[in-house]
Amino acid sequence: MSKMNRRRGGSGSSRNDRGQERKQGQDAGAGAGRRESAASVAIEGLPVEKNSEYEAEIVGIGHEGEGVGRVGGFTLFVQGALPGERVLVKVMKLKKQYGYAKLLKILEPSPDRVAAPCPIYKQCGGCQLQHLSYEGQLRFKRQLVVDNLERIGKLKVSGGSSRLAGSDTGAEAEGKLISRSAASEGIVVLPTLGMSEPWRYRNKAQVPIGFEAASADREGGLVGGFYAQGSHRIIDMDECLIQQENNDRVVAEVKRIARELGIRAYNEETHKGLLRHVVARYGFNTGDIMVVLITNGLDIPHKDELVGLLRAAIPDVKSICQNVNTGRTNVIFGDQTKVLWGDDVIYDTIGDVRFAISARSFYQVNPVQTEVLYGKALEFAGLSGEETVIDAYCGIGTISLFLAQRARQVYGVEIVSEAIDDARRNAVLNGVRNVQFEVGAAEEVIPAWKRQGIAPDVIVVDPPRKGCDAALLETILEMRPDRVVYVSCNPSTLARDLRVLEDGGYSTVTVQPVDMFPHTVHVESVALLVKDGTVG
Repeated sequence: MSKMNRRRGGSGSSRNDRGQERKQGQDAGAGAGRRESAASVAIEGLPVEKNSEYEAEIVGIGHEGEGVGRVGGFTLFVQGALPGERVLVKVMKLKKQYGYAKLLKILEPSPDRVAAPCPIYKQCGGCQLQHLSYEGQLRFKRQLVVDNLERIGKLKVSGGSSRLAGSDTGAEAEGKLISRSAASEGIVVLPTLGMSEPWRYRNKAQVPIGFEAASADREGGLVGGFYAQGSHRIIDMDECLIQQENNDRVVAEVKRIARELGIRAYNEETHKGLLRHVVARYGFNTGDIMVVLITNGLDIPHKDELVGLLRAAIPDVKSICQNVNTGRTNVIFGDQTKVLWGDDVIYDTIGDVRFAISARSFYQVNPVQTEVLYGKALEFAGLSGEETVIDAYCGIGTISLFLAQRARQVYGVEIVSEAIDDARRNAVLNGVRNVQFEVGAAEEVIPAWKRQGIAPDVIVVDPPRKGCDAALLETILEMRPDRVVYVSCNPSTLARDLRVLEDGGYSTVTVQPVDMFPHTVHVESVALLVKDGTVG
């Protein structure tokens, strides 16, 4: 494993905190020399000017995967640059406290730089870190968590940004739960748990469909792929290296058949055309395949022929569904889903638990790492079989059913009624009887449970990117469970919420980053908090 260059002084932050990062960035680091006269600065007081070229030192990675560069102490965001590199850039856009620059030449490359294997990596916005070695990605993601805990949460991290700065793949970090008393220097942020094979991991593809005009090198017509970075221009593609191969096959066949049958692609500007998205779902452990066609209207021309051709082209398909979305919106799914052929669900397993997955079910897209993530949550819960556990934001019951294997009773709450229907079905599917699910806002349902005499020993939260509702955090502090296990998909809101819980009488013992989305800037984490006065 090569070490990240010691000049790496920064790291990415969440979208919510980018402005704060850039404000702080103005005062940090030292840049390399400029190539233009100081007399030509366009914005008074800045060491750089638009359209001029400079040498920059790259000291970190921004939240979209761009390099964070310094020139004379001024921050420039440089797409494609990596920490530890010295690069030649051209300034393209300036603000008072930061700017954007185009990478012209790499003068000193990072030892972690690799060739991105995807042929459309630079055009597609789906991945941001393919040019960074996987070991480098894992180190960056741990550092991202550390930086957010320290900067946003104002929390003390054991060793700060230097200790435990490695990475673990697979199960190498199993059993590294460390008590807060043993980590008196602060929170222990463990090395990121990565994948032994970080490709072809996604079990779900959501592909926008559009129309492309003919050109000298393109036939034009219906296309499907991913949006170019920072735009709504669709990059047509036949394969994605982070998608399971069967998802690629489904998307390719739908596009081919739609072209043959003359099914029109949706145009988001005119709101005309029919086919908006293709969603493919694959059960890694069952081989089940679901095809969902998102349409701008109920009627599909040549529907029976379409279904027949799909079944012939994809013999393993178990479900073909249509979802109707006629809104002028970027939201993929509409409210109405109908089965065109087959079952309304497919099945997959995580560990020993079997799940029924409908067209709109939330189900983690990386089943290999989901088992790692939930296994760590189960470990942090410290269950002996006698505990009562509440699972807030329980979704379709994925974590709840894991917890039920070792708890006396589990209560799950979720505001989406369809998800609770799935959760109850999954409990029956697995013969789990010590779990109860209820629809509603966690901050309203949990106090009602308290009034009924339900006193949790452990509360598990797995909120969306915006983090926990403030009222839920207040409810947790009122319930006073011995342990809180926080599963997070956003380091910035994790840090914010941990600060609230710490101020309310809890201590964060350990945070375990898990790489659920290799080659992207996203990272999941599991944090263990214990009530003050207890042992972690």
